[in-house]
Amino acid sequence: MGELLVTGGLISQAQLDEALKRQSQVDEHIGSILLELGYLTMEQLLDFLSSQFGVPAVNLFDMDIDPGVAAMIAPERIKEKKILPLATKSGRLTLAMVDPGDLRTISELEFRLGKKIDPVVVPSFMMDTAIEALMAEPSGKISGKDIERSRSAFAEEDGRSGIKIDSLLSKAADVNASDLILTAGAPPSLRIANTLRRLAAPPLTPADCESFAREMMPGEVWSVFEKQSEVDFSVTYPDISRFRVNAYRQRGSVALAIRPIIESIPPASELNLPSWFMDFALRPTGLIMVSGPAGHGKSTSLYAMVDMINNNRRSNIISLEDPVEYLHKHKKSNISQREVGRDTASFHSGLKSVLRQAPDVIVIGEMRDRESFEIALQASYTGHLVMTTMHAANSTVAIENIIQRFEPHRQHLIRMMLADAMIVSVAQRLVPLKDGSGRVLAMERLINSSRVKNIIREGKTHQIRSQMQQGTEDFTSIDIELARLCKKGRITLEDGMIYASDALYYSDLARTR
Repeated sequence: MGELLVTGGLISQAQLDEALKRQSQVDEHIGSILLELGYLTMEQLLDFLSSQFGVPAVNLFDMDIDPGVAAMIAPERIKEKKILPLATKSGRLTLAMVDPGDLRTISELEFRLGKKIDPVVVPSFMMDTAIEALMAEPSGKISGKDIERSRSAFAEEDGRSGIKIDSLLSKAADVNASDLILTAGAPPSLRIANTLRRLAAPPLTPADCESFAREMMPGEVWSVFEKQSEVDFSVTYPDISRFRVNAYRQRGSVALAIRPIIESIPPASELNLPSWFMDFALRPTGLIMVSGPAGHGKSTSLYAMVDMINNNRRSNIISLEDPVEYLHKHKKSNISQREVGRDTASFHSGLKSVLRQAPDVIVIGEMRDRESFEIALQASYTGHLVMTTMHAANSTVAIENIIQRFEPHRQHLIRMMLADAMIVSVAQRLVPLKDGSGRVLAMERLINSSRVKNIIREGKTHQIRSQMQQGTEDFTSIDIELARLCKKGRITLEDGMIYASDALYYSDLARTR
């Protein structure tokens, strides 16, 4: 396409080279990039697309989307094929397409809808923005001006590269992104439903990223960052949201991983947390472990349990967090939330003194080192309820991760303690919903029954998955939960496959009726 534009005299070879360089950074169609760089006007781009495909080109920014017409095609199909129904008339459907030469899709839709399809072409970036706006508005009622504003809302003049941190944070909150990633050499990026999406903006410079970091960090946090080259902190923008931030250096420049924090904890039903999981929160003693990859809702599940305790028990709850995410109010329980780096030097130092603070419940944001594991085990073994998160692939690996952190001569004793103290080990994944509207929780459970206690004591934890693969009262694998969601039509077979522990077993389960 770029070569054709050069041949047609619409752009120069130098402009094409610059656009191709940019394309390697932002993963967008070349026409969209040329438009963003100002090398083409919208009219030129639309005229060019129309002449290439031999169909009319339309500007979605200049028209409104009829919700009734948009509903004619399932949202997941719209997203998959990059198509958008625009209007119907006399048994014909005008269909916006990024590739109007996709005759197979046109033929399938004509057969299914019983209407003749009149394709029109739109630029890829415009279609992406329209689909994003459509997914965010379940009623399907969106206007072209809404689409255009959605695309440009985060790009405001700020004297640097034209992007304000407030606008980026607003964008992340508005689209329910789980993360906002800012690093030099790439455009601002959002993680939405487990997929990293780059915004249609110029690559950030090292000066941009450092300016963002200085703006977000209190003075004392910046001092720590300068000494350590990485720091965790939280920040609140009253009109937007609260955010958890990790700042770090890469290749000599500053980078930021920013996560929006939901101020109020959603109810367990909204989070898809099973009732059996919440019931464990009311146990008086023991160890509850929530594991999974970063960004899959471990902290949310943990603090939903804390809220359950707060609403139903009269307890003294002490939490150690890095940083504090959800702000709990005192209800039936007293809650002291200690932030690592601000209220205590480290998880280890905070845990060393926690037993002197008369806790009934100890919440550890994340167990990271052997000393923390040891104190947590001792506390759960001696009459306290301890709840924590871990980075582990599944519920059985989490157990072995704890044991393997200790010297070989101590591992037998740790197995004994863990077998007696553990209540439940769960592992979770957040899987994209089939309709593209968000993510749904799938949770593996390993309840510490008498049988499981014996397996842990004997050092045969690895046998749990093979012996109990079909599912039992004390073990339900992530594969079974993913297959259940697939059968209900909530996730696709392919998305479930990505998060399955045993892809073949999951696939067989999901296809069984």
